[in-house]
Amino acid sequence: MGEVRERVKLENFVDRYLFEEGKINKDAIRNLEIQALVDTGSTRLVLPEDIVERLGLRKIGRVVVSYADERKEERDVCGAVMITIAERSTDSSCVVGPPLSEPLIGQVILEELDLIVDCNEQRLKPRPESPYLPLLKMKKVFEIWGYRLR
Repeated sequence: MGEVRERVKLENFVDRYLFEEGKINKDAIRNLEIQALVDTGSTRLVLPEDIVERLGLRKIGRVVVSYADERKEERDVCGAVMITIAERSTDSSCVVGPPLSEPLIGQVILEELDLIVDCNEQRLKPRPESPYLPLLKMKKVFEIWGYRLR
């Protein structure tokens, strides 16, 4: 088994929204296509600081990350970014890694896009149960502020 790397399209989500509202031109949407490492041991999307800056993502918080060697470190969280892999897209925040570090696709993105790692082909692919669109599980009964909705 080897490493799985995927071609990923990234867009500034706010720019996309402003385009959809007719406030900016399509060519003003900050975007990049990059190669990212699929890291099933990572929880979140991790983008290096230089990519975050090129996309113009804003800081929205901080988290403590734990590395494989047990070190812990505070890192910025920025967003929102639209990420597209295998013709499936979702919006997400990202943990900011050091400049020029490797972009990582973590479990949250894999779950939201309903993608699995194919170790034999060394790529991501849709789960067999959801070949066309992500399949997300939801409960039938919702509770909002103490009220049950059906």
